[in-house]
Amino acid sequence: MAIVFVIARDWTLRAGLRAELREHGINALGMESADDAGRAIAAGQIPALTVIEAIPETVSDPAIESLVARVPTILIASRTQTVPLPPVDTVLYRPLRIGEIVARIRELLGRGHTA
Repeated sequence: MAIVFVIARDWTLRAGLRAELREHGINALGMESADDAGRAIAAGQIPALTVIEAIPETVSDPAIESLVARVPTILIASRTQTVPLPPVDTVLYRPLRIGEIVARIRELLGRGHTA
């Protein structure tokens, strides 16, 4: 089963996306920070894909930059907050539905991006 990290301070985004992904048989792990992701990786949970809320504290974190360089990533960004976005596979702008994020995740995993 593919593992997807959902890294977001917005708990409603994390919880909603995790629930929907699990309905599709995808092991989604919700995390609030890069430290949480680091602990999961140290425990042997390697993501096939990451979804990251694009906020300054997160996207500028060196650990997140390293993760984004190695793992296909979807950023969830604001149209009103200016944040330098790292090169990633997909940037989705709010407002959006959880179903739109799930559809993109399933598309990427279907292309062979699995753990």
